[in-house]
Amino acid sequence: MQADLLHTQVDAYLADLRSVGSDVPSKNGRALCVQWMNDQWLYRETGADGEEQYSLTSYALEALLLVAGLSRDRALISESRLTTIVDTVRHRATQANPDREERIHRLDREIAQKTSERDGLIAGGEVAAASNDQMHEGYANLIDLINQLPSDFKRVEESVAGMHRQIVNDFRAEERPLGEVLDEYLTKTDALMSSTPEGRAFEGAFTLLRNDALIQELKNDLETILLHPFALELSAQERRSFMGTVSLIRKGIDDVLTQRNGLTMTLREHIVNHDVVKDRELERLLREINRELATWMQTAGPRSAVTAELMPGTLDVEHLRERFYDPAAHAAPPALEDVSDEAPQPASLDDMRQQGGPLLEELRQAILSAFAAEGVISVGDAFNSLEAHLRRPVEILGMLQLATQIDAVHRSETLETFETVRPDGSRHSFAVPRIMLNTNETAALAALNSGPDDD
Repeated sequence: MQADLLHTQVDAYLADLRSVGSDVPSKNGRALCVQWMNDQWLYRETGADGEEQYSLTSYALEALLLVAGLSRDRALISESRLTTIVDTVRHRATQANPDREERIHRLDREIAQKTSERDGLIAGGEVAAASNDQMHEGYANLIDLINQLPSDFKRVEESVAGMHRQIVNDFRAEERPLGEVLDEYLTKTDALMSSTPEGRAFEGAFTLLRNDALIQELKNDLETILLHPFALELSAQERRSFMGTVSLIRKGIDDVLTQRNGLTMTLREHIVNHDVVKDRELERLLREINRELATWMQTAGPRSAVTAELMPGTLDVEHLRERFYDPAAHAAPPALEDVSDEAPQPASLDDMRQQGGPLLEELRQAILSAFAAEGVISVGDAFNSLEAHLRRPVEILGMLQLATQIDAVHRSETLETFETVRPDGSRHSFAVPRIMLNTNETAALAALNSGPDDD
């Protein structure tokens, strides 16, 4: 979360607590966040956008996990948890036992058990599906393990950051030859992840999780678990959180790798740009300032002050040239090429009208003429008897506009087919409400103005 946003939120929470009479610290939000950062509950860093932001430390994540576990109703001892312990102990015991015969015996027993189960299924045996209670126990056990991942990854990230600070501080304090310093700290950088318990644990997990097939299998297994009927009792947030396990693992790995890459880049830039002579000059200057300060304090009073200019003054310059004259920027553009001979023939007025909107006046006159003839009982019949240039698909919209203006559409209860002809000669049929015109509506259509130029 951005630093300014968190400071504002903490101030708002403090005001709410004071309004109900709670005893709260007298500090503001910023001071409290700094205190929490010093107490290692928060970690402040500069984000990718250049703004300061806070994140929870591994201690804070573990504390929240502990509180959530204590406030959640669950069975501490379950079949799923005991099965996980037994399976893990069996697997580690197999790896720890150097006896070849004993390991072969264990493997043969597992193979026989799996083979018996497989043969039973092939023979048509019943598939023993887990009950909802069993799935709930297993789900709770998995959630406990998954919830521990963020704090584990954060602990590795903090370990890398701590190693980063330690290496940079040690590097700045060195007074040995530069070549010797480079050799030692490049060696420390290469062995960074193997020099701490967290780093060694992460390296083992990272080697396992680099297997894309294993990650895909994990994702498929998570989907399979949520297909069980017990998942219907979970909330949408719980299902999304459970399916986000793979993303959680990948994000944790990316954060650690980003921190490690940042350490490598910082060390490289520091080693390349490090100037021992300038550092010693700065250190000598600071020692001289301390000596002068001690001399001044012998005679200065408790409220004495020294006016010191921390930053140099700015130059009073009205304008600085940003760009210099470039003759190419003032050159005339090249002459346009004459391509008038390649221009197509301009479209005629009739062609452009055929590509435009409905011909309302001509359509109105044509429909009136069709109704005046015998055998026409609906607007659709009148439309289908018109000439091709008045039967475009867009003329249907014009016809509906005219019918709406004389209030003749609301009585339509059925559909009829309008056969249209596009300007390219292709035909298409449309189902349009069947509109019948009585004598009054026909007279209203005859008297209708279709444009501002009509009288």
